[in-house]
Amino acid sequence: MPHIELSNDLPGISGLLAHRKDTGAPLSQLVETLLRGPSPLSRGERELIAAYVSELNGTRFCSASHSAFAAAQLEGGQDLVKSVLHQADTAPVSERLRALLRIAAEVREEPHPVSDAALAAARAEGAGDTEIHDTVLIAAAFCMYNRYVDALDTALPAEPGYYTEAARRITSQGYVNSKAAAGSTD
Repeated sequence: MPHIELSNDLPGISGLLAHRKDTGAPLSQLVETLLRGPSPLSRGERELIAAYVSELNGTRFCSASHSAFAAAQLEGGQDLVKSVLHQADTAPVSERLRALLRIAAEVREEPHPVSDAALAAARAEGAGDTEIHDTVLIAAAFCMYNRYVDALDTALPAEPGYYTEAARRITSQGYVNSKAAAGSTD
């Protein structure tokens, strides 16, 4: 049971965003920009970074949601995502993405500069300043989102198909325009 009384019965961050639209709107816009705005990283890669950080943080709702969103947008689908979440160092992803996942993992560990070794590895695999910037910002933002969801002990979805339906909605409509962002479950 959530630690606060919500004005809706939506699971995870969806319920929090709908409950406080004044704070929910900018948080939704931030995730829209980070995961769907212009970037040299594909939408699927950015969703995968969000899922990976959420998995490392143990935030079940965010990990499952962004895993579904990544799987819907990456060749290899759910098998690829599961491989990254369970063993990023051997998952069948590009060396560039693997290096960026290492950067994301460093960001979520504790607040300190990303190591020179992680930066050098990412640059050696072709990651430029924008990819590194976007990776760091996604990882940092998802540490915040994960803490928001977990600290208030939000509910997990009751419906087994929730994440699949949410993935369809988010990949086609985005975070700001989707019914989930508006607080509707229709």
